[in-house]
Amino acid sequence: MSDAADVVSLISILGRDYSIKTSVSEAPALQAAAQLLKQMLADNSAKTRGLASDRLLVLTALQLCQQQVAMQDKHAADIKALEAHVDARLADIASLMAQG
Repeated sequence: MSDAADVVSLISILGRDYSIKTSVSEAPALQAAAQLLKQMLADNSAKTRGLASDRLLVLTALQLCQQQVAMQDKHAADIKALEAHVDARLADIASLMAQG
């Protein structure tokens, strides 16, 4: 990644600004992630009034990690199901070829 392809994005979370260097191609995903985090923080803040910002961040980070783990588990299960389907089709093809 060259310096010419880098940008610095300013992200504001809970009243604090963070300058984050990223590639031009990754900048939109960073902005989307920041927007998702802000929305989740706002949702959690409304549910847990009076929670300190550091605890709110930890709670929200745990929720995001839980979602990530759930998606990884679903992805692994989907891959396993697809592999089983492909194996079954290959067995069908091999059987047809043996007959023919």
